[in-house]
Amino acid sequence: MSDAAEVQYEVVVNGEDQYSIWPADRPLPAGWQAVGVRGPKAACLAHIETVWVDMRPRSLRQFMEQQTAQ
Repeated sequence: MSDAAEVQYEVVVNGEDQYSIWPADRPLPAGWQAVGVRGPKAACLAHIETVWVDMRPRSLRQFMEQQTAQ
């Protein structure tokens, strides 16, 4: 097995705009898509920290927007 620092991850996102990382050498789980960022764990987590600024699931954000518009 390779050293933990050498393990490559992919940044993935699901249909609710929730982010995670996934080992790059494994098939993605159902419902998740790669966003095109791959690298060491720390780099992938740093990317997520910059792009995932609203932790609420997409469905909740949309519901709250609809309530505000009424």
